[in-house]
Amino acid sequence: MKKINEYATGAADVRPWGRWDVLAAGDGFVVKEIVVDPGEILSLQSHQHRAEHWIILAGAAEVTIDNTVSVRRTGDTAFVPVGARHRIASIGDTPLRFIEVQTGDLLSEDDIIRYEDRYGRNR
Repeated sequence: MKKINEYATGAADVRPWGRWDVLAAGDGFVVKEIVVDPGEILSLQSHQHRAEHWIILAGAAEVTIDNTVSVRRTGDTAFVPVGARHRIASIGDTPLRFIEVQTGDLLSEDDIIRYEDRYGRNR
């Protein structure tokens, strides 16, 4: 099966919760640096085609993966399997910075199913 990657190194986007920047992209993988502003939270979401590995660089995170909620700090990691409902929130007074490594056969912003979103986005 051919792998599809719609990300390119250097791509970036500003979101209501912060921003992301693509540090590297290749056949079947994307590496992003994500910054979540203090008190902000990403949508509760899942992906049909990718898994994610998170490495916390700075700040404090509340990580939800399916029914498990935990706090992660600098140096901690989390793995999000394909299909798992997940979210991450910045719970400290400083921005949360983490690396996200996506792996899969289809890497695209269209591979997001949102279940809850404080910013009113529906996909």
